[in-house]
Amino acid sequence: MDISARASSILATLLATLPFMGPAQSEPIRETLLQKVVPGMPMSDRQEVRVITATFKPGDKTILHTHQFPVTYYVLEGSFKKELEGYPPVIVKAGQSFMEPPNVRATLFNHSSTEPLRLVIFYVSNPDTPFLDPVH
Repeated sequence: MDISARASSILATLLATLPFMGPAQSEPIRETLLQKVVPGMPMSDRQEVRVITATFKPGDKTILHTHQFPVTYYVLEGSFKKELEGYPPVIVKAGQSFMEPPNVRATLFNHSSTEPLRLVIFYVSNPDTPFLDPVH
């Protein structure tokens, strides 16, 4: 065990033996931001989970593309306009989530002329599946 791990272990033991002096512990606060039943989840024996971040400069736009699997976006900063073929355009703002269905032609646009857009992107795919497929 390295020194840092040993120190953490000793500190945890000491804290556990101290008399309780703080407020009662409570359950963590949880908020469901998005919950959907979606088609198109990978069905192979193994799946790959990816959580990535993306930053778009003001006015940046993705190419027209599709995904082979559902993709979930969580906006950390800024907002975006998502255009999906067959659906009305959607504006997603900081603190909101959006799920993009698989195999739908789409673009994502940071419509701000001054503010960056920062996203967390989560998806599950078959291993080594490309994140997106460009539409030509």
